[in-house]
Amino acid sequence: MEVAPALAALTPAAEQLPAVPLAPAPATQPGDEITGDLNAGLERSRGGFMSRLRGILKSGPSDADWESVEELLISGDVGGTLAMAVVEKARARKDAPSAEAAVRAELASRLLPAEHGWRPAASEAGGPAVVLMVGVNGTGKTTTIGKLAHLYRAEGTSVLLAAADTFRAAATDQLRIWSDRTGSQFVAHAPGADPSAVIYDALDAAVARGVDVVIADTAGRLHTKSNLMDELAKMRRVIDKRLPGSKPEVFFVLDATTGQNGLSQAKVFNESVGLTGIVLTKLDSTAKGGIVFAIEDTLHVPVRFVGVGEKLGDLLPFDPDAFVSALFG
Repeated sequence: MEVAPALAALTPAAEQLPAVPLAPAPATQPGDEITGDLNAGLERSRGGFMSRLRGILKSGPSDADWESVEELLISGDVGGTLAMAVVEKARARKDAPSAEAAVRAELASRLLPAEHGWRPAASEAGGPAVVLMVGVNGTGKTTTIGKLAHLYRAEGTSVLLAAADTFRAAATDQLRIWSDRTGSQFVAHAPGADPSAVIYDALDAAVARGVDVVIADTAGRLHTKSNLMDELAKMRRVIDKRLPGSKPEVFFVLDATTGQNGLSQAKVFNESVGLTGIVLTKLDSTAKGGIVFAIEDTLHVPVRFVGVGEKLGDLLPFDPDAFVSALFG
């Protein structure tokens, strides 16, 4: 087992762990501030399918080319079933001042209510909040963990990163780099170790040192449902044993550019392990933005954070009202 240099070696019993002061956050590097801009991040979406959509929504609801509206919503990753439902109800809004207002209202109604100031909950026994990050390889999961750690550290929250993706050696090395960069504590085992053992030792360390949030990286492969359930279920049992009464968050990291394919992956994970939140990455690139509505309407799981750039500070808490305003410009 190995840990970051700033940490003492872990021992099995939590009471034997020394109380190590949390290292201060490192000096901020250019571009490291929380400077992400949702409006700037959605610029490509506004200039792409949204621009075309608004172009055909200038007339009143009764005169709009609703067939073209439906086609554009589908091309914007809203999805066929949802696009049909939005168009049907928007057409029925005879009191709407414009077709655009009707579509905007229907899309906004598909998003879950805003939860301003939301934070993962600490355990009832007073231990740390726990966040398990899941998702397939290539979605930016490990990088997203680093950005999330930076966001919490910038707010003065102490963070411990647990390298529970023991099946990919590079994942541990990458997470260690993010630990150093964000001033977070770090716990890892040797490659191939039991991921649940990493979780247990990470929780031991977090309790002993009074850490606020534990963020755990998990294996980034799309299992069969049974294997996925078994691995995550074991982690949850370990968490419940070490932190009775805790309610760990399970965040799925979804690459927004994959559109409906990404949504299909999220469905598999949600059915298998029960997701509590979505982190949407690469929303600033070729993503069309409509996937946000499809996710929340289909899964009824809230989007918690969105990535709007490559910088460390470009991960933002998701605000549905601000998102709709930025998307429609």
